[in-house]
Formats: sequence, structure tokens, C-alpha cells
Amino acid sequence: MGREFSVRLLAAVIPAAILWVLIDAVSNHPAHLDVIVALAVFVVGLLAPPFLPGAPVDRAGRLLREAPIENVASLLVGIGVGLAIGGLMAIPLSQLPAPAGTWLPVIGLVVVTLFTAQVLFNRRADLSRFLSARVGTALTTAPVEAPVAVPQRVLLDTSAIIDGRIADISATGFISGELVVPRFILDELQHIADSPDLLRRNRGRRGLDMLNRMSKDSATPVSVLDLDAKDVVEVDGKLVQIAKRCGCAIITNDFNLNRVAELQGVTVLNVNQLANAVKPVVLPGEEMAVHIIQQGKEINQGVGYLDDGTMIVVEDGQRFLNRDVDIIVTRVLQTVAGRMIFAHPKAHGNGR
Repeated sequence: MGREFSVRLLAAVIPAAILWVLIDAVSNHPAHLDVIVALAVFVVGLLAPPFLPGAPVDRAGRLLREAPIENVASLLVGIGVGLAIGGLMAIPLSQLPAPAGTWLPVIGLVVVTLFTAQVLFNRRADLSRFLSARVGTALTTAPVEAPVAVPQRVLLDTSAIIDGRIADISATGFISGELVVPRFILDELQHIADSPDLLRRNRGRRGLDMLNRMSKDSATPVSVLDLDAKDVVEVDGKLVQIAKRCGCAIITNDFNLNRVAELQGVTVLNVNQLANAVKPVVLPGEEMAVHIIQQGKEINQGVGYLDDGTMIVVEDGQRFLNRDVDIIVTRVLQTVAGRMIFAHPKAHGNGR
């Protein structure tokens, strides 16, 4: 409701202000005409949107939310400078005999405003550097204030939602900022949940359950927003484009999306990498007990797993199949698929 009212307020104030300046620039008009017209336009702009089709208002709101702040700032500065210059030009132009004195101030104000806004918008990078330099110079002589933390948005991918571990992570409060689920990601989850294939249907329903759980139990705010990239068809491409446009990171388990996003300079938070990073550290020479559940690839090897899923390959461990055995770690290998531990039995005949 707050966002909708802000958009409606801007849609009312901007045209009213422009018309006020335009009418005021023309000298031959009835008294208080500029005030009356501006108030009428303001009231119409404030009250009319609920009775109009929602697409223009929604599109304007989406553009205001997604547009980088430097673009909005440069455009507003350009409009302000253009109105000021056009207003000064309108004073001598209004002294010309009619009809030139009536229309030239209005035409000049519109042309100068549009031209100035276009120039400053195209040079927004230079304007941003100029303002940053000026502000930085002023701050060197001003008291230093404590920085204010700005909440950072993080986009959620379908694979991370279905995986479910992100729900546990978000409940702990380790993720700061806001978790954002674009509307097309929610649509993809619903499409998967409606699939005739049983496995895909179960995955989709699990994803919806995880999302519902996160919206209730997460210590981090979770929002579903109408973010989209109209010129991109694939879901992964849409995520990368939105992340680049909004300066967001992406949480995913998808290896291909991870690589594509990193190549385009987008920060990726991979749940699998996080899981590997927080696994307990195992050092060579450490002793532990493991249950041998299967044979290894090599002769006489046995394979077991830790509670966190880490694979342990035990040399000469095949004879302890389906039994517990005390082992001594010989080496730890970190691979793309995860961490592997190699060990050998602590002593012969110590199976239990």
C-alpha cells in the first residue's frame, strides 16, 4: 500500500509542478490560473489511478523500485536544472509581442528541460563521480558519523529452495538483508508441483513447503516480488540479469548457473560450498569409529560415511563390511564433489 501511494503521489506532483511552471512562464493569463490548474491536475493524478488499468501504475512502480539510484538522481537533477534555465529564458521571451510572447516561453521551457534531462542522464556516470568528489571533500572537514547498514537483497534460485537447507540456514539468522523470490521462480515451482511426473511433482511440492516454512520461521525477511527480465526467456538468464541490474547476490545449488553468474560478475552464494566449509575438520593421524557399509573401488577397500555425509575410504577395510571399526585418518582430499577421507584400520581384528 505504501509503494502504491508513493507512485500515485509522484504521478500527481510531477505533472502539477510542470504545468504550474509552464503557465507561470506565460505572462498573459488570468490571475491564479497556474495555482488552479496545478491543484486540479494534482487532485486528478492522486485520485484517478484506482479507476485506471493497473498496468501503467504497476510498471511505473516496478521501474522506480528496480532503477539504479544514480539513474533516478541524474534524471531528477536534469529536470530541475532544465526547469530553472527554461524559467529564466521564459522571462525575456514573454516580453515579445503575441503570439510569440505567448508560446515561445512554453516551447523553450519544454525543449530546454528535455534537453538538459537527456544530457545529464547520458552523463550520469560523470555526474556521479563529480558529486562523489564534492561530497568526499566536504566529508573530510565534517564530523565522521557511524555508517548505517543498508539491508542487502539476495535472490533465491529454484534449486536452493527445493534443496531445503536454505530454510534451516535462514532460521539461524546467519543471512543478513532480505531473501527475494522473483515471481517467475514461484511460477516455476508451481509448474513443477503440477507436473505429471511423480518425482518432479514431489520436488515442486517440497519447494513450496520450504518457501512457506521460510516465510513463517525465517529470521531473515522473505519477499516475493514482481521482478522480471522481459528480454530473457530462460529462468537462469532472468536471475542473472536481475542480479546485475539490482546489485544482488544469488543463492543457488545449480553448478551451471553458478559458473554463468560468476562469468558475468554476479556474486553467487552456493549452499553446497557452505556445507563443505562448515564440516568438521579432520586431520591426518586422528582416530575415529566408522561403520563400513560397502566395498570400495579398489581391492580390499571398505567405504563408510560420517554423520554429515563425508565419505571415508578405509584401506584393507572390506573384511569389516557391515561392522564398526576404529580407524586412523591418513589423508584428507578436497574435491569438487566434496571432501573425502582416507584411513586404515587402527589394529587388526578390532571390529566390533
